[in-house]
Amino acid sequence: MSAVATPPGSGTRPSRGPLTDLLTGGGRARRLTWLLLGVLLLVSVVRVVSGQEALTGSSTIAAALLLAVPIGLAALGGLFAERAGVVNIGLDGMMILGTWGAGFAGYQWGWGAAVVGGLVFGAIGGLLHAVATVTFGVDHVVSGVAINILAGGLVRFLSELLYSDNPAGGGVTQSPPVKGDPPTFSVPVLSSGPDLLGSLERQHWFLVSDLAGVLRGLTSGVGLLTLVAVLLVPASYLLLWRTAFGLRLRSCGENPAAADSLGVPVYRLKYVAVLTSGALAGLGGVFLVFIAGIYREGQVNGRGFIGLAALIFGNWRPGGLAAGAALFGFTDALQLRSRSAVVALFLLVALLLAAVAVVQARRGRLLPAGIAAVVAAAALVGFLTVDELPPGLVSFTPHLTTLLVLSLASQRLRMPKANGLVYRRGEH
Repeated sequence: MSAVATPPGSGTRPSRGPLTDLLTGGGRARRLTWLLLGVLLLVSVVRVVSGQEALTGSSTIAAALLLAVPIGLAALGGLFAERAGVVNIGLDGMMILGTWGAGFAGYQWGWGAAVVGGLVFGAIGGLLHAVATVTFGVDHVVSGVAINILAGGLVRFLSELLYSDNPAGGGVTQSPPVKGDPPTFSVPVLSSGPDLLGSLERQHWFLVSDLAGVLRGLTSGVGLLTLVAVLLVPASYLLLWRTAFGLRLRSCGENPAAADSLGVPVYRLKYVAVLTSGALAGLGGVFLVFIAGIYREGQVNGRGFIGLAALIFGNWRPGGLAAGAALFGFTDALQLRSRSAVVALFLLVALLLAAVAVVQARRGRLLPAGIAAVVAAAALVGFLTVDELPPGLVSFTPHLTTLLVLSLASQRLRMPKANGLVYRRGEH
């Protein structure tokens, strides 16, 4: 049967490339733009009402980007493992291994070796998890918890072995300083010449100064590895959703028996996914070492678990987990910059929950609408009556944000169907 050319304007849409699908498919770019503008408008209103300039200050945004990267990388690592059907509770332990590997290699051979060391040590944690879950069929949660415990003890043992009485410095809880810093750059158009964005930010105008602060924070002094980490988000989407390899890997997390029957190497792909997961989590640990300039015991501080929460919040999708990581990074940066500015988050939460209450009420869901309205009122009372939160509660802000976001997002989540199940060929 001969092929017939489709005339222009016949209603059949031409095929598009994967990059076009990523950027414009289904109006996603347009919706994302409006969503970002809406969020910026809301934060600008909160900034003007509360008087807390740190909310959209360029220093806060730059710190938020820096702190969001380790969380985002841990979430990306969880994405690869869980899309292949392996629950990775051990992300925190793999980040811990990555920090130690980065500190050990970095103080001897420089920042490039620190990146390699973090990747290798994180991948070793992933390999242990893969051997336990894929080969021996250990419960995924049990294996992940064991890796978290093992990682903390292992890095302490290695530090005592290699850093005690080390002439380069260090000790049982930290490494010698890392040699050198990764290169940084600024966007030429926005950073060359007079500091236009800085002058606009200092005017404290509604929305305009907020936009200038955000752009200045995102384009000035950005590390090369930060750019690489940001680009890993669309790269992961293209790999997992626009390639045959990604389709096969995701089939292992949805129906491994069916995938196996079609010739997909299920065990091999699970190993590849969990190794990649560990390496990405280890790379997140590398960023923590670069922030401090040194490996220090306890510097992960549960960020692997926050990355897992960002993954769940993002519904096991790259774009969603990036938004979750940005949110957690922002709250972390804000509590480091200003204790009083954290109180302004009460007003932001009140406005968001008020909008949720209106939407739920219009859909006829009166109970969720009532709960959202009550919590919104409580948040507004907190904003009006609290001047400054206690230090302990301020430092716990990112974790509280994690709980709040997960509670709001829990109704729309859909994880891979075979996620966490032990697969044995021929048993299904």
